[in-house]
Amino acid sequence: MNNTARENTASDEQSNESNPLDTAGQVRKTRSSAGYSLTFILKIANQPGSFAKVTEVIAGAGGSLAELSLVSSDFDFTTRAVTVHCRSEKHMGEVERAVRNHTRSGAQVLSLKDDVFEMHRGGKITVEPILKIKSRDELSRAYTPGVARVCMAIACEPDAAFNYTLKGNTVAVVSDGSAVLGLGNIGARGAIPVMEGKAMLFREFAGVNAFPICLDTQDTEEIIKAVKLLAPVFGGINLEDISAPRCFEIEERLQAELDIPVFHDDQHGTAVVVLAALLNAAKLVGKKLSDLKVVVNGFGAGGVACTRIMLAAGVKNIIPCDTAGAVYEGRVENMNPVKVKLAAITNPHKEKGTVGEVLAGADVFLGVSAPGCITRKDVASMAKSPIVFALANPIPEIMPEEISDIVAVMATGRSDYANQVNNALCFPGIFRGALDCRASRITDSMKLAAAHAIAQAVTEQELSPNWVIPNIFNPSIPKLVSAAVKAAAIKEGVARIISEE
Repeated sequence: MNNTARENTASDEQSNESNPLDTAGQVRKTRSSAGYSLTFILKIANQPGSFAKVTEVIAGAGGSLAELSLVSSDFDFTTRAVTVHCRSEKHMGEVERAVRNHTRSGAQVLSLKDDVFEMHRGGKITVEPILKIKSRDELSRAYTPGVARVCMAIACEPDAAFNYTLKGNTVAVVSDGSAVLGLGNIGARGAIPVMEGKAMLFREFAGVNAFPICLDTQDTEEIIKAVKLLAPVFGGINLEDISAPRCFEIEERLQAELDIPVFHDDQHGTAVVVLAALLNAAKLVGKKLSDLKVVVNGFGAGGVACTRIMLAAGVKNIIPCDTAGAVYEGRVENMNPVKVKLAAITNPHKEKGTVGEVLAGADVFLGVSAPGCITRKDVASMAKSPIVFALANPIPEIMPEEISDIVAVMATGRSDYANQVNNALCFPGIFRGALDCRASRITDSMKLAAAHAIAQAVTEQELSPNWVIPNIFNPSIPKLVSAAVKAAAIKEGVARIISEE
């Protein structure tokens, strides 16, 4: 996720269809993606032009040739591994049938694999010991009888667990499977692959151990109780893919009742990266945050958190929208306590109407909602040098190709376009910083510090319409974010370790 644009209220749920529809009811075309990848092992006649015929068949079916390698070769045949990127599961079937059925290519399919499922086979993470036990003495220290001394020390001084167990560098990635990516409520088991992926990114990007905890309940009280019971093992809790408005109460209650950081990434991870992108986009077009008119479409978990962090950063005119249109103080339809509270401090002119109507004259559109919510005409009605962050996944609120000539800065949640808003830019570094200073919570100032650190990672020379967000594979990002978060935690007084070591 990418993990961004996951609106979770029942009324504002992002489309769960595998082939999302546009407003005209037609399937929207998307680019080929490694997320729909097939690898064929093909036996091909060793004659000039034989492989060219195979590529013609693939191209004719709309497949994108991604990788090619020679497996073996003899006088009569070559055997090649051919990886093809497709647009959807349906398209994968079409490409497979084209290759299997087109005898003119002279190719025989020896085997075929779905690369995504193959990558997930057996899971994506494992647990390994740090120490290798090679003798009886080492066993006596690591386990009985030596371990008893450490157990008693922790029993007498609970905080010693941070130093002498995995707790000090381990995060629980907790979900109930109620709002997974763009898939909706698919339950605890269906959520496991996403939580595994999250745990993998924690370790890969910031050296933080993380473990997926998928709870087979969607009852607020049961989730809170379960996490509290598990908390002694972990140094932090990353909540993931829990639907709104329950996610707000779950996070608030856990943060109040636990003494370790609790962070709902669908809310705050999205918000931090959006703010980082907005800081650079506004700088690029020469506008101040305080002067911006921002329209937020989708007012579930992500939309609410993005609104809050933009307000904290100095944006004054934010118009939230949901399926009932603009949210304003006094509106009755489709409201909940969270919306009511934010309506009092947003939409200062009480604008009403559809998202397209209130977008007129806006400087920024932020979509964390569903495909096809706005049109080219809507974007054309925005202020000069419009900034459009269309973050719905896998199909944005408007495709970049539709507005490339009239938008100043465009961002999506997808990796196949410039400016991907990806939560992986922030959550590993945020937890790294919080764990390093043993913070009791993750505060607003720590989130703001993370956003500024990410924004500043884009140099003056790099800053451009296609480069307002750093690459997630930039190894300096987690270090920059963790340092900023740690400094903010120390300044705010929520850090329990304040030394620089």
